[in-house]
Formats: sequence, C-alpha cells, structure tokens
Amino acid sequence: MTDTTILRRAVRAPAPVITAPADLAGLPPGALDELACELRARLVDAVPRTGGHLGPNLGVVELTLALHRVFRSPRDRIVFDTGHQSYVHKMLTGRADEFADLRREGGLSGYPSRSESAHDLVENSHASTALSYADGLARAARLRGEHDRHVVAVVGDGALTGGMAWEALNNLGTSDRPVVVVLNDNGRSYAPTAGAVGRHLAALRAGGGGGVFADFGLRYLGPVDGHDVVRVEEALHTAKALRRPVVVHCVTKKGKGHPPAENDPVDHMHAVSPPASVRGPGWTSVFGQHLLVLADRHPDLVCLTAAMLHPTGLTAFAEAFPDRVLDTGIAEQHTVTCAAGLAMGGLRPLVAVYSTFLTRAADQVLMDVALHRLPVTFVLDRAGVTGEDGPSHHGAWDLALLRVVPGMRVAAPRDGARLRELLDEAVAADGPTAVRFPKGVLGPDVDAAGRLGGVDMLYGTSRRDVLLVTVGPLAADGVAAAVALGGEGIGVTVCDPRWVTPVDPAVVALAAEHRLVVCVEDGVRGGGIGEAVATALREAGVSRRVRVLGLPDDFLPHGSRADILRRYDLDAAGIARTVSRFLPGWGS
Repeated sequence: MTDTTILRRAVRAPAPVITAPADLAGLPPGALDELACELRARLVDAVPRTGGHLGPNLGVVELTLALHRVFRSPRDRIVFDTGHQSYVHKMLTGRADEFADLRREGGLSGYPSRSESAHDLVENSHASTALSYADGLARAARLRGEHDRHVVAVVGDGALTGGMAWEALNNLGTSDRPVVVVLNDNGRSYAPTAGAVGRHLAALRAGGGGGVFADFGLRYLGPVDGHDVVRVEEALHTAKALRRPVVVHCVTKKGKGHPPAENDPVDHMHAVSPPASVRGPGWTSVFGQHLLVLADRHPDLVCLTAAMLHPTGLTAFAEAFPDRVLDTGIAEQHTVTCAAGLAMGGLRPLVAVYSTFLTRAADQVLMDVALHRLPVTFVLDRAGVTGEDGPSHHGAWDLALLRVVPGMRVAAPRDGARLRELLDEAVAADGPTAVRFPKGVLGPDVDAAGRLGGVDMLYGTSRRDVLLVTVGPLAADGVAAAVALGGEGIGVTVCDPRWVTPVDPAVVALAAEHRLVVCVEDGVRGGGIGEAVATALREAGVSRRVRVLGLPDDFLPHGSRADILRRYDLDAAGIARTVSRFLPGWGS
C-alpha cells in the first residue's frame, strides 16, 4: 500500500488526498481520528525499515494535525526543537510518498530540511534552540510590518532542561509578539526528564497552574490532552487569538499507539535501527563494559552525561554505581563546568557525550577545564562520519576544536583493544583528555608490529616513499592501501599516533625518513591533525610535504558511513588512489 493510499483511505472519497496542510481543513473529528491511526500505521511500517525516530513521532500525531489545522504553514512559521518529531509534519506537507527512502542517501532527511520543503524552517537538530529562533522570527516579522504571521515553537519537556531555552524565555516573557510555545510534555528526553524541570512539569500536569511560565510573564494554557485533536485545536485557537507569548502545555505519551514502543523500558523506542547485515560488538558497548573495570581501579571516577545515559554506554555503570553518575539533562555547558568542579573537588570526572554535542560547550572546555589544567576525560561517541542523521550530527569538528585547546590530549583508538588501552591512559592522566570513536560495529583488531615513542607502527617496507599517518579506525584502510601501493612499487609506512594531539615527536622523526607525509583523518581538513603534523614539522625544521586526506570544510549530507567515507576517498581504494596522485612521478 502506498503512502498516498494510506492517507486517502483515512479521509475517504470524495475528500481530498492529504498532500498539503490545507487539505485538512473541514475534516470532521471522526476522519481526523482515522487519519491519526493511519499515520501511526505508516510510521510503524516505515521507520523500522530505514531507522529513525519512532517513539517521538508516534507521540505527536494528534498534536501535529492540530497545528496544521490552526496555523497556516509556511506563512505561519513552525519551528520544531531538535526535529525528532517532524515525520508527521513531513507527511502532512506533501512528502508521504517519500518515506521509503527516509535517512537514505538522496532520500528524506530524518530532520526538517529547507531543501525539501518551504514548510521546513530550522534544520539544526540540537536541542533547546527553538525558542530563540522563535523570538528572532517574531521580532523580524514585527520590524518588517508582517502583522499577520504567527510563530510556533514545538518544544519537548526534555529540551527545557537546556539553559538556552530559559535564556529565550527570559526575553519572550517581556515581549508582546505573537509566539506560541507548544510544550510537548511526555515526561522524557531519551530518559525521564532530569532535575527540577521534570518535577515542576509533573506538578503542572497535576493542575498546579501556570507555574514558572506565568512568573516569566507568559500566558499558560493547559494541561491539555495532547492526543485529543479537538482539545488541542481549541487551546491553539485561544493562544493564537491572544497575540502574545503563550505556552500551550500538551501532555503526550511517547510511542503512543504502538505497544512495543509504549512499553519499551529504555526510551520508548526513541530511535530504532534498520535490520543490520553485519553484527558484532559496537564501540559504545565496549566502552561501557570497560568503564566497569575502570570504576574498580579508580574509586574516585565519576561519570556525567547530558540526558544520554543509555546512548553513550553509561547504563551498566549507573546500575553498578548509582551514586557516581550524574545525568544533567540536555545541558552540555553545565555538564562540562560541573565536571570541572568535581575535578577541583578531588574526583576524576568522565564526560560521555556525542562528538557533535561537545561543540555546544566549547567555551567551557577551554576556560573551565583546560585553563585550570583539570583531569577531566571527555569520551566522544559518534566522532567523525555518523551517517544517516545528517549535517548536525556528524562529529566532524572535534579534532579541529580540541587541537587548539592548551594542554588537551586527544586519543583516537583504531580498534577495541586500543579503546580499552587509551581509556586506561586517559583516566589516569593529570590533565584534560579526550577519547573519540565512531558510531557502529567494531572491526577486527589491527595489531602493531612495534612502537616508536608513543606511536604504533602498523606496516612498513624497506622502501620509504610515503609515511601514512592514520587517525583512529581509518588505520585498517590505511594498511590495506599500503599493501595495494606496494604492488605498484610505492613503499608506504603506516603509523597510528594513538594520541593524535599534541603531535608525538616520533611522528616528526618518521616524517624525516620519508619523501611524503599523508595524514588520513575523519574530521574536517581545516585545522585538523594533518595541519597539526605540518606545523610540528615546520617547527622542527623538517622540510617534508604534508598532504591531508579528510573531510571537506562543509556540512555533509546524510547517508551511510561507508558511502560517505568512500565519497571522500577515506576507504582503502580511495586512500591508495589519492596517495599515488600525491607522490610525484607516480600516477596521474
């Protein structure tokens, strides 16, 4: 059954097919209820095939229908915080037939995408930003004399644990601009909403009045059953008519209408993965298992996470040592500075965070941790190319960012054995450290033939044409490329620095013995490890050409990790082809 058929069945002939929000006008409540059921059926059928955010979208079906019946997108601006819950919005704005390729290369993005539709406005999928966008959009409309436009920010309760949301509320509360804040309150982010925000919203759900929102100067409407289209519409019409900042508190259930999601004890099927053709231990699980070993060795080890206990591998640690883990909510800046305070207090903090989210706390890493030379370890999951989640989730910038932080040491393990080894070294260090690894399944261990200084020697021949410096899991492809180049008469030495920054003096010594140095990294080329190696050679007076093979200084589209690495010549064939081209007298 095609997507269009599903939506046509819901409204029945001669009612129009739902290809745009205007098609929803005039539908009776019975047709809306049936449409909601059909939308859920489509989500349950499509999302597990491609992977994506299932639970959040199941929870906002009625809410999204009400939004598009009350407001006139794209004239009225609808901003989804994080965008995890935008699939129903996509179906109702003309993209229902495209869900077979959700998150696949060339297909629909898993988040709002400006290139897909005029109804999509904000592509950034980092949390707690929608209220600031909404404030700016409303101010712009007022200054441009566009008095017939409304701005709607759809914000989850988890996003309210982020400080940026409260910075925006601080401004919205003193304005008279027509901003409607739709609070989608399901009591969770990935896990139950952390801290006082969670407790306060629970009190509001129990009928506690306007609470802090009223104190901030916003009108408060609710709580409203977010799965009752008629009641949500009534509240939204009231909010729209007030023409001032209003919070509409909608209580929803994550995973609504799909028992496996409703009953999932971890995160109500927040995100699901497509069937995997290759299975094995993942980087995150190996980290989580080794963390228990480290906890026994270091009684002063404590772990922090920003609302991502399970996704970052901390679940087992939290179960074994509940008093030694802190979930701060979606508050990366606070998380990092809290870790600094823990270190000042004599503990050994480890911050587990996705690479893409560490950039939100760059100032805190620099000024609160590094300036004080504190022994905080950052474990960066999803580093490099993450794949299907697209531009705002690729971990392409951590190497360039951390490289310039004084005193920061960054490790990039190439395999599971090195992950455990480098975690041991990082946690035992007396200053700031970071350990980065990608998303996905681990490959076989790549053993070293020897070690020079702190650098592992992975492959070499008597002929020394090229020094290949590989970063992290690209080592295996680097070795394969070196073998292939050997067949062309090119002698390649492959080394893994392990600690990629600062540059180990052994890398400089090795570079002096080769005609060409090629650095292979899964971060942006600008400011990354290749540039660090080039700088170290210049400072040592070693005159060798350095070429960098990495990611472009641009935002990457969504697609599988393997396909994206291949596109940028970061697989074995691409490395061999590019090295041959870099070496004068070889190749074309």
